[in-house]
Amino acid sequence: MTGLYYDLHIHSCLSPCGNDDMTPANIVGMASVKKLDVIALTDHNSCKNCPAAMHHGQTYGVIVIPGMELCTVEEVHVICLFSTLEDALRFDACVYEHILPVKNKEEIFGSQKIMNDHDEVTGTVENLLISSTDISFDTVFSLVSSFHGIAYPAHVDKNSSSILSNLGFVPSGSTFTCAEFHDLKNLHQIQQRHPYFVQCNIISSSDAHYLEDIREPEYQIFSKSMHIHDILEAILKK
Repeated sequence: MTGLYYDLHIHSCLSPCGNDDMTPANIVGMASVKKLDVIALTDHNSCKNCPAAMHHGQTYGVIVIPGMELCTVEEVHVICLFSTLEDALRFDACVYEHILPVKNKEEIFGSQKIMNDHDEVTGTVENLLISSTDISFDTVFSLVSSFHGIAYPAHVDKNSSSILSNLGFVPSGSTFTCAEFHDLKNLHQIQQRHPYFVQCNIISSSDAHYLEDIREPEYQIFSKSMHIHDILEAILKK
């Protein structure tokens, strides 16, 4: 098994709340400086900056997993990760059809920049990406699976946009086997109140919107190889 230092929740300048310095090249470059082995680009409801990030991953020797932080109709954030860029972009097109048709106002929410391999802005996204979708929490996991991806609740321990803050409980019939915590100091207390998380593989990522917030090499995933497919399998297993 290979131990891989990771940060699997990072936003680029495509997310309106992401800093303009969070270009694909800067993100991957910072991950390389911090000696992370694998990162995931997870912009709000979009995968459109994943092609550029994966390009820079090859240059810097950092594994970049294409992903998204999806906002369900209940406004619960869910991390969605994919083995291939093609699957991620197909999912991106699907999700965009489900975002509430609210236009972005850059002066209020920030810009939503699409970048190319040279860190040049090639376009923007018209609809506000931090809006919720009409995809329910109950259906998001099977939807992601139909695009050959994996999904798990984001920042369970945060007091907004999480499964516990917005639903207050883990729905009966839930099948997710992984959960993300922002701060592992909160893990034991939440597991006592919500035993479902005892059976989950727990990971901790930064939810970085600024370069300095990208995680240091603290936590590892143990995968049988450095292929993205195997890394995704390792994420799901306790």
